[in-house]
Amino acid sequence: MRYRSGFDPDRNLWDLIAFDLRKQREERDISLAVVGEIIGRDRSLVAYVESGKTKLQAKHAVKIDDAWRTGGLYTRLVRFAKLGHDISWLATHLELEASADELRSWNLGWMPGLFQTENYARAMFEAAGTEGAEAGTKARVERQQCLHRTPPPRVWAIIDEYVITQPVGSAEIMRDQLAHVIDLAKRPHIGVRVVPQSVGAHAGRDGSFKIMTVGGADSVYTIAPGGGRLIQDATETNSYRVWFDLIGDVALPKDASLDLLVQAMGRFS
Repeated sequence: MRYRSGFDPDRNLWDLIAFDLRKQREERDISLAVVGEIIGRDRSLVAYVESGKTKLQAKHAVKIDDAWRTGGLYTRLVRFAKLGHDISWLATHLELEASADELRSWNLGWMPGLFQTENYARAMFEAAGTEGAEAGTKARVERQQCLHRTPPPRVWAIIDEYVITQPVGSAEIMRDQLAHVIDLAKRPHIGVRVVPQSVGAHAGRDGSFKIMTVGGADSVYTIAPGGGRLIQDATETNSYRVWFDLIGDVALPKDASLDLLVQAMGRFS
């Protein structure tokens, strides 16, 4: 069994969990299939966890602790790993985004990264005082290639009205950016909806997030200053599915959202 690229149990708590799980299983002379029976899943999931490609879920940690009588060791380790910041989260998020079958995003502060024009991205990085704005802009544009693969991912983006009315860079940059989003919104595999300011308080005010579905499994990346958080525990990802639906409940329908985008673009003419 091969560990994932960059596997490092000395620096990454999730990798330490995976390493120790494999070590303990082998010392007990237990097969992957037996561990799968303990957690109620097949051996392939256990193999993915032990290789560091998938994180151990909290509910599975509890079952292993009970079966192996660890005194709650894995439950505690998973809890601590979920609380801390992991430097690999961003890289893993980008890998998941590039291979996702479905992408759902709620965007409170900026245009969705996959929708940003080069000039908008550059203006955004410069406004935020980000070091290496040019490198960041180039990487942002390169990420957008995933929208053009065959078959393309199914994308649903919900955007706060503030994002389409607040200037970023010049009027020309905003006009081009909005025209680009309007073009994307007309494509059959991309849905764009806007939450109008008139809605007031709603479930999305706490912050932006993205749900990436790969092979039927959801991962969530939350946006935060200084680095986001990657969530792969099914219990938590399900909560974000609910929040996304609640935000969708207050968003304008697709056609009305498109009309609002066109009106916003007209203000920058």
